[in-house]
Amino acid sequence: MNLVFTPRFVRAHRRLDRAVRARADKSLRLLMSNPRHPSLHLKKVRSAEDVWEVRVDRDHRMTLRIEKDCYVMRNIGKHDEVLDSP
Repeated sequence: MNLVFTPRFVRAHRRLDRAVRARADKSLRLLMSNPRHPSLHLKKVRSAEDVWEVRVDRDHRMTLRIEKDCYVMRNIGKHDEVLDSP
């Protein structure tokens, strides 16, 4: 699988504080090496839109779409804010 970052994801990633950004980067590495790793809690959240979420830490999530051989990273941030965004 390959990672593709949307502009929104890149902007949101840059706004994170250093510690959260480091945890997010670790989660991205885990996603690439083992998407079923228990700490990721990878799950589908919107069946119609085929949106998935990955846990960064207790308060932060990343959303993504799976398209062919790519994880398209949509957004990252606080749990409720990320899931409410289109």
